[in-house]
Amino acid sequence: MHVPDGFIDAPVSVATGAVAAAAVAVSLRGARRELDEQAAPLAGLVAAFIFAVQMLNFPVAAGTSGHLLGGALAAILVGPCTGVLCVSVVLLMQGVLFADGGLTALGVNITDMAVVTTVVAYGIFRAVLKLAPNRSRTVTVASFAAALVSVPAAAVAFTAIYALGGTTDVAIGKVFTAMVGVHVLIGIGEAAITALTVGAVMAVRPDLVHGARGVTARRLELRTSTPVTPGRTPAPASPTAPAGAAAPAAARTVTAAPAGTDAEAPAAAAPRRSARRVWAAGLGAALLCAGVVSFYASASPDGLEKVAHDKGIDQKTEDHAAKDSPLADYGVKDISNPRLSGGLAGVIGVGATLAVGTGVFVVVRRRRAETDAEAR
Repeated sequence: MHVPDGFIDAPVSVATGAVAAAAVAVSLRGARRELDEQAAPLAGLVAAFIFAVQMLNFPVAAGTSGHLLGGALAAILVGPCTGVLCVSVVLLMQGVLFADGGLTALGVNITDMAVVTTVVAYGIFRAVLKLAPNRSRTVTVASFAAALVSVPAAAVAFTAIYALGGTTDVAIGKVFTAMVGVHVLIGIGEAAITALTVGAVMAVRPDLVHGARGVTARRLELRTSTPVTPGRTPAPASPTAPAGAAAPAAARTVTAAPAGTDAEAPAAAAPRRSARRVWAAGLGAALLCAGVVSFYASASPDGLEKVAHDKGIDQKTEDHAAKDSPLADYGVKDISNPRLSGGLAGVIGVGATLAVGTGVFVVVRRRRAETDAEAR
């Protein structure tokens, strides 16, 4: 759904640019609360993974394809504010390096693909979690629903922006129907990718999923002796037991509190598990998608391109300012082999997005640490 230059007129492009800038500024402040020592490098990886999976266009209808937008996935894995920044970094790298998405339309793309998808998705995600707050498996279900709704929501947002600043005279009702219709189908693919990814991380390291931190854990009964029979009084502590020894644990219950509460304090002292394996697996998956699997992606135009062509809203499309980039159109210039050219471009894109994203999030994390130190 990358909007090219020329679709939206200058006043509305400037206005959406201001909206995008404000959203990024707010997200930078909000990300300080979401990023901890493990989340900062993982957020950069999430951005790189989204970049890679966006190269995998999948067919959704005759002559039409779709690709991941990533707002829902980023918001659930690393938080809504950090999620906005992740997708914004991806859009910036795509526009500057690969001539994908207009530079004058960058504000439109960030507003639509980063802000709208993330906000809508996280709202749906939290609403679904409230229906079954004691079940961790609900996180995956909520991820599916959030991603499913976020894509047509972005289509609605684009239609609204086009109604305000479209450069061609096209019936908005037709644009709305076509955009929402095709993006509902694309949303199914987005939902499947998001749910599978979140479910995979939940299976191995649920503590790394930001959206799962608010899920109330089930109560656990820890019994270290024979259970108490109804009507019987638990045996008193042995007179030979040392002073201050704990009473029998037959009826003792420990309740796990939701993440972020004071009840978590004792557990906080436990050493943190390394996220290196998850990071390495995620990076490997991103490189595989961008460097190898992308060659087999659908060559059909995506939902916006198809609708734009069919409805005539692409009549004033302008050439991209970076059309002569060595990586334009996701290929390395002067490499004639399409498999090698596209794969190498994808790998370069993953590396560049990872470097820029990680740099941004590490700086935000350090700023949080400085602020905490000053507060003490």
